[in-house]
Amino acid sequence: MPSARILLGVALLSFGFAPAARAQDANSAFVVTYIEVAPATKSDAVGLLRELGVASRKDPSSLRFEVVQRIDRPNHFAVLEVWKDQKAQEAHVAATKEFRERLQPLLSAPYDERPHGALAVGPGGTAGKNAIYAVTHVDIIPPKKEDGIAITKQLADPSRKESGSFRYDVLQQSSRPNHMTLVEVWSGQKALEKHETSAHIKKYRAALLAMSGSLYDQRLYKALR
Repeated sequence: MPSARILLGVALLSFGFAPAARAQDANSAFVVTYIEVAPATKSDAVGLLRELGVASRKDPSSLRFEVVQRIDRPNHFAVLEVWKDQKAQEAHVAATKEFRERLQPLLSAPYDERPHGALAVGPGGTAGKNAIYAVTHVDIIPPKKEDGIAITKQLADPSRKESGSFRYDVLQQSSRPNHMTLVEVWSGQKALEKHETSAHIKKYRAALLAMSGSLYDQRLYKALR
């Protein structure tokens, strides 16, 4: 088993860059995990999460594995995973038991792991060191679920065509199908701001208001360094 020092060294070799994704298909399993640690334990958590990222990306069933750190609250993290299939994702959970045990004393809230399915997923590009990740939770009231899914899926194509767009994926939470997650990667703050004032986003936000079950929860991250 590689030592923590070796794992950390490998992580630093890829400083500032997200790994290229392997090909996805209809069987791919998507997971978005939210991690909150006590501010005083942030540095310890960063070390553990770096180790997790390096080890997970070596798994032949891993199609994409990114650890990102929230910009405005740096003791908050997200893990963005894509696995070959559900069986591979479940095997990963079993293999990371020790990591979760080591992380547990650092947490200020439960480890919030949310499996998803794909609604509108593209290949995506390799993000540069200044890239901004926007992870947005969209909650639709159950009677309007199908309408909400339809208008949210329609965001993907025009958003991917925008300048500065590296990735724009629309995911559906497996346990709550009226909940969706937008995973966006932009070249920088200017590209993100331009996107948020685009005609298709304004139209979407206006339509979403009448069918939303909660606030439009967007969180901004940078790749963990």
